[in-house]
Amino acid sequence: MSEPQPEEKIDATFRNGSLTATGIILGFSLNFISLWVSNPNDWSRVDLLPMSFLTVGIAIQVKVFADLLARDSLLAVKYDRARRLFLIGLSIVATGMGIALLNDILGLSSMRMFG
Repeated sequence: MSEPQPEEKIDATFRNGSLTATGIILGFSLNFISLWVSNPNDWSRVDLLPMSFLTVGIAIQVKVFADLLARDSLLAVKYDRARRLFLIGLSIVATGMGIALLNDILGLSSMRMFG
């Protein structure tokens, strides 16, 4: 894959679609953490690991969302960086959800994902 030129720009329509997708996935991530945190069960130390992953991953997603809202996000270099960062944030959130699910399945956590 070739590196974009410093002043190469992407089409605004393409960026807008990416911004929409990023916002939707960020919304799902925030909804998951909101439901998980509002769970009435007690927290334990085992819950700190998935919560750390979720928090870091969501923070990265929020940064990417803000980056895509910036005027200079139409520059291909900035857009590509935001896209890579978003995929990293998404992977971190997925890892946190996976750890939380595994903790639930193994009965290690009182923070239930399943009723």
